[in-house]
Order: sequence, then C-alpha cells, then structure tokens
Amino acid sequence: MTTPTPPIASTLAGKTFWLSGAASGIGAATARALGAAGANVLLAARDAEQAALVARDIEAAGGRALFHRTDVLREADIAASVDAAVRHFGRLDGAFNNAGWLCPPALLHLQDDHALQMSLDSNVRSVFWAMRHQIAALLASGGGAIVNNVSIAGQVGFGGISPYVVSKHALLGLTRTAALEYYGQGIRINSVSPGVVASRMSAQGFGDAASREAFTATTPAGRDGQPHEIAAAVLFLLSDAASFASGHDLVLDGGYTVA
Repeated sequence: MTTPTPPIASTLAGKTFWLSGAASGIGAATARALGAAGANVLLAARDAEQAALVARDIEAAGGRALFHRTDVLREADIAASVDAAVRHFGRLDGAFNNAGWLCPPALLHLQDDHALQMSLDSNVRSVFWAMRHQIAALLASGGGAIVNNVSIAGQVGFGGISPYVVSKHALLGLTRTAALEYYGQGIRINSVSPGVVASRMSAQGFGDAASREAFTATTPAGRDGQPHEIAAAVLFLLSDAASFASGHDLVLDGGYTVA
C-alpha cells in the first residue's frame, strides 16, 4: 500500500528553521510562510528594524520567531545564531541559506578584485560556514533539510556580473557535494535557482529599469517572479513532502533557461 504524501504545512508545524537574509525579499517571504505553517523561525539578518517587522508577522500568524543580528561574513555570527536557535527552540530542523551579494554590473575586464572576493565570501564561503554549523545541529536533532538560494546565474552565463556568476556556479557544486555526503545521515540538501524576482537586489543587478524590463520581456512568463513564489518552493524542499529529493536544484525563472 502506498503511503500518501503528507501536506506540506503539517510537516513543518512545530519545527525550527534558521533563515539568513530574512529581513526582506525572498527571505522575509519564506520566514512569513513558515510562520503561517506553525513553524519556529530564527531570523538571521543585519537589519534589526525590518527583521522585527517580519518577526511580528510570524507571531501574528501563530508561529514563534526570534531575531538574531547576523553578518554572514563573520563565521562567529553564524555560529552564534545557529546556537541561539537551538537554545531558544530546543533543536534545529532546517535552514534556508538565502543571504547573498550581487556585484555592480560591469564587463569582466572592468571588474576588480573586490567584486570577486565579495562574491565568493558572501555567496560561497558564508554558506559553507553556515552549513558546517547547521549540519552539526541537524545531526544532533536526528536529521533535517537545508535549502540554498543559488540563482539561475548558477545555471547559465550572464554578461556584466561575472564575479556573481562564478560564485553561484560554485554554490551549486557545494550544494550537490554536501547532499551526497549527508543524505544517508538523514539530512537533505537542495537549492532553488530563482530568475529575476521583484527585489532590491535584482533592480541593482540591471542598473536601470529599461534594461530590467527588456530582460523580463524575453522570458516566457513575461514578468518578474514574486518572493512568495520562491518561498513556496523553499517550503516544499524543507518539508517531508520532498523526502526523496536531495542534491536537486529547483529552477524558478518563468521559463527563461528553457526558452
């Protein structure tokens, strides 16, 4: 007899999740969605004012939330916030590594070492650190799930943001390798790769509204994605409904990469 797939929300309720970049955009939308599902949420972010607003929304939806100021460029901050989630809620069941940095647009020969180093530090090293501490906590809890925010820049090339593209390709490789290492120990590690989503980061990447609109027009969807659409995919991958998925990258780009 086949066991039915459980509803997503029912497998998230009462569990504890750690999210970086949780003060705005995709991170905030995911935190609110987890709260609405009855989960406990640790918001790791630098913007205390915005994170407090998100935390209030989560608690109003019946969830429990804790803000911990976290600079993902500092491993000590990441370690402290993961530890805070375990101490406050009793355990860790999953994480969404969402924080990242997008370099200013410029052709490769005009990009400087700072752009490359910041891209690698923000988008790869910080996630490596985060997973190192998250995995230790998840092993202590008996397993769980991690989702990394990659981007379609980890799937294809994008002119003008080469440091970002390099870092996101690296992050996809890190995600898949970690998935191989820990699936047998009860930890599933997947990623999402959003296309252009209505956010401050994507606006920064195009430099001007006309360039962004021209790009959006080339996608089959003909529009930007919305943070809540990405959040829905993250919740699926964090939930027991995705129990057979590990090392998978879920592309959410309005059809851009297959057009």
